Amino acid sequence: MSDRVPASGTVHWIGAGLSTGSGLAALCESADRVRLWHRTEARAAEALDRLDLTGRAEPRAYTLPALTAGLAPGDTVVSMLPAPEHAGLLAACVRAGAHFACSSYVSDAVLEQVPEAEKAGLVVLTEAGLDPGIDHLFAHDLVARARRAIGDDTPATYTFTSYCGGIPAVLNDFRYRFSWAPAGVLNALRSPARYLDGGAEAVAARPWEATREHTVHGETFEVYPNRDSVPFVAQYGLPDTWRADTFVRGTLRPAGWLRAWDAVFEELKAGDDDRIAALARELADRYPTTDADRDRVVLGVALEVQADTGRNWSGEYLLDLVGTAEESAMARCVSRPLALAVGHILDGELPPGLARAAETAPRSERWLAELAAQGLEFRYEGHP
Repeated sequence: MSDRVPASGTVHWIGAGLSTGSGLAALCESADRVRLWHRTEARAAEALDRLDLTGRAEPRAYTLPALTAGLAPGDTVVSMLPAPEHAGLLAACVRAGAHFACSSYVSDAVLEQVPEAEKAGLVVLTEAGLDPGIDHLFAHDLVARARRAIGDDTPATYTFTSYCGGIPAVLNDFRYRFSWAPAGVLNALRSPARYLDGGAEAVAARPWEATREHTVHGETFEVYPNRDSVPFVAQYGLPDTWRADTFVRGTLRPAGWLRAWDAVFEELKAGDDDRIAALARELADRYPTTDADRDRVVLGVALEVQADTGRNWSGEYLLDLVGTAEESAMARCVSRPLALAVGHILDGELPPGLARAAETAPRSERWLAELAAQGLEFRYEGHP
């Protein structure tokens, strides 16, 4: 492994959309210099004013050439842009000798650049927001607790579920308001989901058709699998001697969502790209997020283990937050862990190469404690 490029203390935060919140303010306290890049310098300045950060960060008009011209070795680039734009940003970072961070899942286009970045001594931080991000921290901690209690060499069967959703705090007839691009929401529903159910792999070609009821602390939600859950069995460090009865990572929606979206699902089944793009625009106009709305974020991660010896272990993390007039719950839950992770790039904790949130149990435990100290509320229930 190459020597790590020392962080310069300058952070370039790109994008000031719905997921940019108090995490940016936290970085303004820990970084030597912060630049906020947005569509125009005026829009960046407006965002800083909204976040009460005027004078604490520098507004800039974003283009990739403009950013590239402003990068110096050791700088850190934080991308809040859509995932397809991350690969181009990372390439610019590698050329400039800058570290890279985002809250999105690592894409193949990003992954193929990791060896070059690692060779250059650069950190490539991904999956460090809410989901993915905080869910990873919860999962690593749950697995570590269960392994201590059951033992790695003890045969056992387990059930793991991780469900997250951004929903309206006050429900409307649609059971949803768009906290990110409507086209992205619809296209995610068109992507097959793979997970483990009944001890075997299952694939939902239309994820919503696998929707079921799920109770979190007495409240009933509707949940469905999302993306590919199977690789996370290894990522979370579940012992090979344990057999999965259920392992699923998915999306959480309010009760009644499935029925409310019936007409949308009929459109998705038809699979007409142009029509779905038009539908996304129509839904955005019909169910916009306004300044008067308050969002709610619910994340529940649970693990139950039944050892062949008869010993049981169970634990669950729950995060349930409602947004305020000053900051949405989604912005807080995405930007806070991302800023925390970037802070650990700045202090030299993270090694060169790829990092997905905190990939070890001790680091997850420490980061959860740091998030709690910053006021992010969540709770653990279960065995020690």
